[in-house]
Amino acid sequence: MEQIDIVILGGGIAGLGAALKARELGRQAVIFEARDSAGGLLDNFTIDGFRFDHAVHLSFASEPKVREIFDRTPYLTHPADSTCFDDGYWLKHPVQNNLFPLPAEQRVALIKSFLARPDTVAGDDYESWLRHQYGDALAERYPIRYTRKYWATPASKLSTAWIGNRMRRAELDEILLGALTADTPNTYYTKEMRYPQAGGYKAFIQPLIDQSEIRTGHTVTAIDTAAKVVHFANGVQVGYGALVSTLPLPVLVQLAREAPDAVRQAGANLHATSIDLISVGFDKPLVRDLWFYIYDEDILASRAYSPSVKSPDNAPPGCSSLQFEIYNYGTGTVHDPADLKANTLQALRRMGIADESDVVVLDHRRLPYGNVIFEQGMEEPRGAVRAWAAQAGIATCGRFGEWDYLWSNQSLLSGYNAVT
Repeated sequence: MEQIDIVILGGGIAGLGAALKARELGRQAVIFEARDSAGGLLDNFTIDGFRFDHAVHLSFASEPKVREIFDRTPYLTHPADSTCFDDGYWLKHPVQNNLFPLPAEQRVALIKSFLARPDTVAGDDYESWLRHQYGDALAERYPIRYTRKYWATPASKLSTAWIGNRMRRAELDEILLGALTADTPNTYYTKEMRYPQAGGYKAFIQPLIDQSEIRTGHTVTAIDTAAKVVHFANGVQVGYGALVSTLPLPVLVQLAREAPDAVRQAGANLHATSIDLISVGFDKPLVRDLWFYIYDEDILASRAYSPSVKSPDNAPPGCSSLQFEIYNYGTGTVHDPADLKANTLQALRRMGIADESDVVVLDHRRLPYGNVIFEQGMEEPRGAVRAWAAQAGIATCGRFGEWDYLWSNQSLLSGYNAVT
C-alpha cells in the first residue's frame, strides 16, 4: 500500500490551496478527486462552443496571496452592476434603493412601511432582522420572497450569522433618492469584478492545477482514522501521515469508520442547497447584464448570469449566453429537467430577453452541493463534527469542509491554512 505524507480529498480550490502550502513547505501532497477533472465548483463545461461555469463566479479578491495566484491569468474587469426582475419591472440592485421604476402608489406604500419598521429586532432569526431593517412591506415583497428561492428555506428558520456585508443595510436617504430618480450610485459591497479573458473562471486556478499532483476518478468509500488509511471505490488504498478533507462534513462523518453515532447524527443535521443549472446559448447578442436576480416565485430560477458578458471567449462570435440557477433544499432531486427547461424558456419570454427561436443550446445539469444553509442552531452540530475531525487528525477546509459561506478567495486560503 502506498504511503503519502499529505493526502488531500477533493480537487477544488481549497484542496489546491492545501497542495500549494504543502509544496511551499517542501512536503509531498497528493490530491484525490472523484470527478474526471479538477476544479470542483470552479470547473466548467462546453457545449457547441458555449462555455458555462458551475454557477456564477466572479472575483473581487483583495488578499495578496490570492491575487498573486489569480493575477497570473489575464483578466477582464467589470463594474459590479446588477439588476432585479420583479413582476414585469426591472430595477437596479439593491431593490430597496432603486424603487423608481415602480408606480408612484407602490413606492409610497413601501416607504411608509419602511418608516413604520420595528425599532428593535423581534427575534434572532433572519426574518425578524429583515423586518427591522426594511419594514414589513419591503421585506415581504423582496428579501423574504427571495430567501425562499435562494436558500430554499423560510427566512424565519435562518440565523443571521452569514450576513456580514452581503446585505445592504437600509438607509432612509438612499431609499428616498432611489424612489425619486433612476440616477443612483452603486452600493454593492465591491466596485469591480474580475474574470479571466479566456478559459472560464477555472483559468484563475489552472496554475495550481498544473503544479499539483492530482489523481482523478478516485471516489472515497471509507476512511480508517485509526490505521490512517483511505479506501477508494476503484480498489485503491493509500496510507497518510496527514489528511486534509474538503468533503462536505455530513459526507465525511459517514465515510469515517470510527466516527461516533452522535457525530454522525450531528452531520445529518447539517443541510445545504443543491443547484439545478439551466444553461442557454443564443444565436445572437441578446444579453447585456452581467447578472440579475429574479423575485417572481413562479419563475423557479433565483438568479442568472451571462457567461458571454463575463468574457466573449465563452460564446461563439455573434452569440450570447445565460445560465439560470435553481436552488433546492438538500441534495436529492426535486425537479424534472424538462420542467426546468420549459420554465426557463417561459421566463426568457416574460423578461423580454429572448424567444425560443433564439435558443441554440439548452442544457440541464445538477450540482449536489451549492450553499451551506444557516439554519438556526446549525453551529452546534457543525462544531461537534469539526471538533471530532480535529481530534481524529483530519484538517477540514473549504466551503463544505468548514461548512461556512466562503467565496473562492476565502476557500483557497482555508485550504492553504489547513496545512501546517
